[in-house]
Amino acid sequence: MWLTDGQKIGVALTSFGALFMMLGVVLFFDGALLALGNVLFLSGLTLIIGPTKTFYFFARKQKMRGTACFIGGILLVFLKWPFVGMIVETFGFLNLFGDFFPVILTFLRQLPFIGNLLSLPYIREVSQPQGLYRARLT
Repeated sequence: MWLTDGQKIGVALTSFGALFMMLGVVLFFDGALLALGNVLFLSGLTLIIGPTKTFYFFARKQKMRGTACFIGGILLVFLKWPFVGMIVETFGFLNLFGDFFPVILTFLRQLPFIGNLLSLPYIREVSQPQGLYRARLT
């Protein structure tokens, strides 16, 4: 699958958004970096999947709690409460995007260096979902 130019820009914006959010957390919850990271992340996500699909992703009934926490956390960051905002936003992010973590983990296991790292005994026990781990043992 090939990405369009708009989707490539969206991937870059999303990556920069994640980078700025990490920098904002590392630099003791700097509100400006966190706000910029949030704006870049949301605009990049919109460019990757399109405005209509983005709206329907956030507006699904089963994702409303995650959406409310995510948007509320962003608003708290904008209102100069970066620490509380990031806690609320992280809770919302995990509720919204938690379904994608097994897919991401499966992709990471196929990469050369990271796959070997994830297959180490102690790391494998933490990163392996319990149901799949037991199914492989039997």
